[in-house]
Amino acid sequence: MFPLGTALLPGAMLPLHVFEDRYRALVERCLEREGTFGVVLIERGSEVGGGDRRFEVGTLARIVEAGRFPDGRYALVVTGVHRLRVQAWRDDTVYPSAVVEVLDEPDPGPDGASARRRVAEALERVLTAAVAAGFDADLTAVLPDDPVAAVWAAAARAPIGPLDAHRLLATDGFAPRVDALLAALEDAEVVLRHRLDDDGSLA
Repeated sequence: MFPLGTALLPGAMLPLHVFEDRYRALVERCLEREGTFGVVLIERGSEVGGGDRRFEVGTLARIVEAGRFPDGRYALVVTGVHRLRVQAWRDDTVYPSAVVEVLDEPDPGPDGASARRRVAEALERVLTAAVAAGFDADLTAVLPDDPVAAVWAAAARAPIGPLDAHRLLATDGFAPRVDALLAALEDAEVVLRHRLDDDGSLA
């Protein structure tokens, strides 16, 4: 398990710089085996040194790129695969480990296409506001056709914080997850438009 200060979402890519001895050992073991490990958001504490408090819902990550520096550090790129829930933390030895269960994705049902459209429209509004506020944002990328994958992709592209991202991970139903994402996107849009108002640059 790799507790981090960010929440990794299914389908998202995440670069990692691994320098602590315990996580170097984790990476070496993963590279020797299936190349996967769990990522959870740190609830309290820091990434370095241990002693942190961790959320129980996270993501199974797969290593897609790995490079080792001469001093033993690693540069990784990982992608989120599936949500997971920690059933029990083991006593830390070399690195954090836990007993986990992989969580199934919910069926979007007959309203999946409509939900995907609403998410896409809300994301476009937020990213347009972000660009107007001077942030970099890709307005050309298209969300996947699959509604479940589209929600994760939109969340990964959205300017939301790690707690909002974790809230989505911890939400089991498709409709509640869509509602949570739309609320987070609306909050982000409000913040961006207030910034534009303050700068006097909102058309």
